[in-house]
Amino acid sequence: MTQLTLDTQVSDIVTALPQSADLFRNLRIDYCCGGKISLKEAAENRNLQPEEVLKKIHAIEEKRETRNSLEPSSFGSKTLVAFIQEKYHAGLREELPALAPYITKVARVHGENHPHLLRVQEIFKTLRAELIEHTEDEDQNVFPLILEFLSNPTPELKEKVKPHVFELEEEHDSAGRLLHELREITDNFTPPETACGTYRLVYARLEQLEKDTFEHVHLENNILFDRVREII
Repeated sequence: MTQLTLDTQVSDIVTALPQSADLFRNLRIDYCCGGKISLKEAAENRNLQPEEVLKKIHAIEEKRETRNSLEPSSFGSKTLVAFIQEKYHAGLREELPALAPYITKVARVHGENHPHLLRVQEIFKTLRAELIEHTEDEDQNVFPLILEFLSNPTPELKEKVKPHVFELEEEHDSAGRLLHELREITDNFTPPETACGTYRLVYARLEQLEKDTFEHVHLENNILFDRVREII
């Protein structure tokens, strides 16, 4: 990743680190039409301390790098579940509501000339609802049952856990189909050459959402659920 400094343009920071848009939005720093100025100038224009803003950007960067540096396939089942919950479930609960206003804005401003964006908005709304419901069910019901079964694989627990694993995999397939459609209608998340900063941000974060979701599903389907299937 490009070294982010006080001299880096705000728009370049958002390109390199899409999650930084949330910080800029909260600070009322324009990263879109007015993003072609240095972070230092943008912060001073808002009467903010540039070094403090840069520190927050580096914290976002470090958080992402820490999440990406772990190899969870070798984790024990309890640690693996905790990792999935902390990185992916908590990440979805943070990212989905944060991304929603940007998608709404892009669909409203550009939907007339780019009607596929209205479909992007519909898919995102469906995906958001499904993923939140899915992860809550896993956290509250299915993961505790799976961990209990893996530590004590009785016939009774086997019959309880089997339908849950099948149902979760079906839900994973549903999310995968929605993400596939998103990639198709956005031309592999490639914004038009004339796209504004918010338009580009939406595509970048949708692509990151796809990447994170596929990693998330892989850990569940091909590692955690395989451990269940080995006993079943």
